[in-house]
Amino acid sequence: MIRVAIIDDHPVVRDGTAALLAAAPGLAVAWTAGTLAEANTLLGTAPVDVLLLDIRLEGESGFRLLSEAGDPPPTAPLPAILVLSAYDYPQYVEAAHRLGAAGFLVKTAPISALVAAISTVAAGGTAFETIPGRAARLSPRELDVVRLVVAGRTNDEIGAALGIGTKTVETHLHRLFGRFGLASRAELASRATREGWLEL
Repeated sequence: MIRVAIIDDHPVVRDGTAALLAAAPGLAVAWTAGTLAEANTLLGTAPVDVLLLDIRLEGESGFRLLSEAGDPPPTAPLPAILVLSAYDYPQYVEAAHRLGAAGFLVKTAPISALVAAISTVAAGGTAFETIPGRAARLSPRELDVVRLVVAGRTNDEIGAALGIGTKTVETHLHRLFGRFGLASRAELASRATREGWLEL
């Protein structure tokens, strides 16, 4: 019997997924949680083989749990983590893979695919719908520039904050526009926010 736990802040999704998995042969739902704090409490009380983790939780990011998984408390090691997200962004898949998730599945996948992925990661395998490592990586400086663009800073303000010239800021922006097929700062800010670039 594979023991599964679910972390998702949407009750309908969380409870619906739990009901579907509970009806699947060989699976048992140990617990569900709506927040990371609730999940951390439950992890120490009920053994779990596979943890289904949503990335966008209310006011927090599931990536935080993944980033902490490298040094779990010895009394409560984390189970295999299968990211279950509504957002099939290459940056999310890559970050999940880099942070040690065992798999990544979108919420539009059929229940049979979810059950198969759970079985795979419970047995020590990996289950990624797409190949990690295809996302365009941003350098630390590019992330700094994007963060300040999202904050609504002008090129002069970005240059002053980062200690670089306005022309250098413009060069970074032009490269980002070209790499992602964007036409404006507004598009850059919108895409960075929508795809959670700053969360990664």
